[in-house]
Amino acid sequence: MYDMEKRKLLSAISHAAIFLSSTLVSIGIPIFILFATNDPVVKENAKEAINFHLNVWLYGAIIGMLIWLTFGLLIPLAGLWFLVHWGLTIWALFHVLSDTEKPFRYPFIFRIF
Repeated sequence: MYDMEKRKLLSAISHAAIFLSSTLVSIGIPIFILFATNDPVVKENAKEAINFHLNVWLYGAIIGMLIWLTFGLLIPLAGLWFLVHWGLTIWALFHVLSDTEKPFRYPFIFRIF
């Protein structure tokens, strides 16, 4: 059997790393956890966190390009994206801390891993 407290902690750290998304190092946290653990639920949460990082960066780049192309008219879109990606992360943290039996799946993201 797997240690549920360790599962909660590692899963939460994997998802919370997105709060450091302005640093490219943040994706290294779930990558490290993915390779450092044998717990299948933690591994799935780490993979999902990696995929979410990639999506946040992709959508951020698209929104940044749209803001640049519209000479700043779409700046509110950046604020909306910020709220969405932080809201989804908080939802993920709530889920992994309350339900340790299954990994969290973000809605509406592309999954590479």
